[in-house]
Amino acid sequence: MAQQDAGRETGPSSSRALYAISVAAKLAGTGQQNIRLYETKGLLTPSRTSGGTRQYSDDDIAVLLRIGELLEQGLNLAGVAKVLELEAANSKLHRALKRARSRPPG
Repeated sequence: MAQQDAGRETGPSSSRALYAISVAAKLAGTGQQNIRLYETKGLLTPSRTSGGTRQYSDDDIAVLLRIGELLEQGLNLAGVAKVLELEAANSKLHRALKRARSRPPG
């Protein structure tokens, strides 16, 4: 379930791992332990260096921010996981529909 769209446009630069966990925590306004918990729960999967150090991309930060929004709205982590899953599926369907509509009839 990692690579959620979280309402952001994805691309090569947004998915490139740039940040250590301490920087990701500051950018997302959460704690490092929370980020580790979200990873354990399957809400996010950061890249890792060959030495095993977590590295977070702009896409990962967007997911962390979305997790924070959903938690503030009162969802528990199971609810957050379901919402992220449904948002990713919805985004995938929208992209497929856009591709289908752009094809010439025939």
